[in-house]
Amino acid sequence: MLKKVTVLLVCLSLLIVAGGCSKKEAESRLLESNSVSSASANDNASQDKKNIALVMKNLTNPFFVEMEKGARQAEKDFNINLIVKTGDQETSVDQQINIVEALIKEKVDAIVIAPGGSTELIPVLKKAQDAHIVVVNVDNRLDKEQSVKLGLNDVPFIGVNNVQGAYLSAKYISDKLTKPTRVVVIEGIISAQNSQDRKIGAFKAFQENRYVISIAMETANWKMDESYEVTKKLFAQYPDIGAIFCANDMMALGTIKYLKDSHRNNVLVAGFDALAEAQDAVRNGQLMVTIDRQPGVQGYMGVKYALDRLNNIPVETNHIIDIKVITKNKI
Repeated sequence: MLKKVTVLLVCLSLLIVAGGCSKKEAESRLLESNSVSSASANDNASQDKKNIALVMKNLTNPFFVEMEKGARQAEKDFNINLIVKTGDQETSVDQQINIVEALIKEKVDAIVIAPGGSTELIPVLKKAQDAHIVVVNVDNRLDKEQSVKLGLNDVPFIGVNNVQGAYLSAKYISDKLTKPTRVVVIEGIISAQNSQDRKIGAFKAFQENRYVISIAMETANWKMDESYEVTKKLFAQYPDIGAIFCANDMMALGTIKYLKDSHRNNVLVAGFDALAEAQDAVRNGQLMVTIDRQPGVQGYMGVKYALDRLNNIPVETNHIIDIKVITKNKI
């Protein structure tokens, strides 16, 4: 048994040094059990492990809980030390900046970050890069123009095509509109690139339908409670709303709760993220569609890319993960 475990460890080490497995193989590892025992993994001295930090927006949103699970699986697979840090809320950008500052002082080897804003964190991430810390961007893309301007270079991005995902989500409900209908887009944090991209995708889908008579737009900053209040406000202004695209499922769940409380059962709602609660809402018909952007894979690949960079192994600059459209018939 010891001989077999030793062989497995050698093979795994060779795979990592040589560039690991292929992209698809690496992603599939997330769903496979690790055949190397934890006792064997602990044979390596702790000081030899790379310290890789995962910085997320919060752990209130189940999306980031799944992202951490993927990163934890990578921690086991690649025998690194994972440090998880989060803000209190999706809007806690200043808190994320302070977290990165602390990680620089701790001299971690790499930072994998899902930034709350696309521009605000660039200066502190440049500071981390100047301190020879590898930076990997996941989920919400850092602003390219601002990154170039401030000298934050060569940061790989791992995420989904948010424009495409939002387009498919909004199109699913838009295609069901067969008479003049007022529609609404509830977006996330305005400064976040993923929010901007989802707004673009949703608008594109709605504008393709000649029955869409107008599009109102408000932000709920990714929050469930805020979306409830925003939806309430929108219906006070436009009582005839027939369809709503929410740029994430937390907001979609807030919107659905308002619709239920106000006894409105003829409004089509689309979401984005495929949270477990949102999928339940799809099953019972409250939510028409949501988009699975595989947060576990994003967390796993973020850690893998950071480790590859530390081992001077080339990685893709732009790693786009496949999305899945989740409807009642595809769940």
